[in-house]
Amino acid sequence: MSSKTPKILIYSHDSFGLGHLRRCRAIAQSLVGDFDTLSVLILSGSPIIGSFEFRSRVDFVRIPGVIKLRNGEYTPLSLHINIDQTLAIRSSIIEHTAKVFEPDIFIVDKEPLGLRGEVLGTLEALKHTDTRLVLGLRDVMDDTQVLKEEWDRKNVYPALRDLYDEIWVYGPEDICNPLEGIDVPDSVTDKLRYTGYLRRELSTSSLDQPAATPFGEEPYVLVTPGGGGDGVEMVDWVMRAYETRQRPLFPALLVLGPFMPAAAAAQFSERAEHLRDVEIIRFTPQIEPYLANATAIVGMGGYNTFCEILSFDKPTLMVPRVLPRREQAIRAERAEKSGLLKVLPIDRYPDSDLMAKALSDLPSLKPPSSANVDRLMDGLDVISSRVGEIFDMNRAADARKLVNF
Repeated sequence: MSSKTPKILIYSHDSFGLGHLRRCRAIAQSLVGDFDTLSVLILSGSPIIGSFEFRSRVDFVRIPGVIKLRNGEYTPLSLHINIDQTLAIRSSIIEHTAKVFEPDIFIVDKEPLGLRGEVLGTLEALKHTDTRLVLGLRDVMDDTQVLKEEWDRKNVYPALRDLYDEIWVYGPEDICNPLEGIDVPDSVTDKLRYTGYLRRELSTSSLDQPAATPFGEEPYVLVTPGGGGDGVEMVDWVMRAYETRQRPLFPALLVLGPFMPAAAAAQFSERAEHLRDVEIIRFTPQIEPYLANATAIVGMGGYNTFCEILSFDKPTLMVPRVLPRREQAIRAERAEKSGLLKVLPIDRYPDSDLMAKALSDLPSLKPPSSANVDRLMDGLDVISSRVGEIFDMNRAADARKLVNF
């Protein structure tokens, strides 16, 4: 290592949505709070990463963005060049950043080889250094057969076996196993470390200046489809319930997300103008204060929203998507089974009476903490502890090199 101060590099491919970025940001923000001299650099393709607040000693490198088309192919987000050129640029930036930054730990989020294999070269280069290579997986990846076919197609198993030193699972072992049903050798399963979910907290700026809600001190239900790109049906279903309600409902604050199609967002805003107790926010990079102040939450079941629900301990109705991945539905099903929340299947859409009843019952549901699940939210503490152990290992290795020299 060229610098004695510890460094972590985090890769987040971010082809769409907020999930990868927000997970990586939560880990980075927590770690620099635990290690006084640590610097964390995030590699991200998110077009809105600059909208987020970062703590001192956390920074990012924005690589050219891509989006996934309906046919499953990728295309550049903004540049008028072909996808192969875009990926070559991204790969070059990733590899050269890692070479110059010389991280103690390189964390790859979710995609073992990166988008279309773009981090493979970086992994192979860092394998010959002192850098600890870590794959971070969310608690649920997808339906087992779908994930198996995807990983077979991408040929990720050699990297899991030969390149990665550790695999961190951002969830508790007794609820989810993302590799369940995947035939991997014992040498890979031995690398698994379950952390628990990643707790979210109010930022310092939010504590200093609490977010004002459109309803003042009045209780409200927060409705969040996460990034919003796949949340049109869920938001429409909630709107229909308020438009046709036969029973009293708490006011609703809808945060649509930055990736909700503009036409749908405009239509929802117009409909909300005719409802005295429904307000809409297009997007906020600091949703935590609204979650903290809400009486209850309606969400789709993405990983980050789930962590926020658990962190702020609110009665929750989850309306998970089932396409293109069943990840949300699997997480929601297991969470409901554990007594953490209630689920309303999206295949019941657009039954407005059913949604209205669910919304009416929601505020009186028990919060997730009543389920008493052990070590549910230990993720950031477990990660911090392991990072400290890796830093100690590196310092010991450096000391041995000096003695031998």
